[in-house]
Amino acid sequence: MDSCTRKYNPQILARASTVRYHGGMATKLTALEMDAWQALLHAHYDVTRRLDAELRQEHQLTWSGYDVLVRLARAPDRRLRMTELAQRVMVTPSGLTRAVDGLEREGLVARERLDGDARVILARLTPRGLARVRAASTTHLRGIHEHFTGLLSATQLRQVATALQVITGPHQPH
Repeated sequence: MDSCTRKYNPQILARASTVRYHGGMATKLTALEMDAWQALLHAHYDVTRRLDAELRQEHQLTWSGYDVLVRLARAPDRRLRMTELAQRVMVTPSGLTRAVDGLEREGLVARERLDGDARVILARLTPRGLARVRAASTTHLRGIHEHFTGLLSATQLRQVATALQVITGPHQPH
């Protein structure tokens, strides 16, 4: 059964056992904990894989490349320090470098030095990059609705957001 349409078995949830601790470390997850963890992993994988495939097919753009372009489109002057961009995209600096290299080859992003500090490198969204991210946003937003938000009720969406923010804390869109 597709993980997006999977129903949780109440019998599995009811037989969740107590977590055992050894030296302060959990040695076993309850059935409920394991089910929640696996659901999170599978949902993330399934949704991002689908979004990536749609962006590649319709816009010749990877999901991570799209994310870089969106972050730059929202930034002041449509540019960010590479270190800040890596944090916003939630990748390592080397992973961001590879992504920006590809976007730069396509003319979607340009690198610049910060005036007064040659050590700081900025990524800047080009007009071509802005046009590409605007075109791709329709596909991306449609995909988010189709593969995630549209499958959940308003109550479920609030519960998901609230539950995940217990872990990550409230966040500001960036």
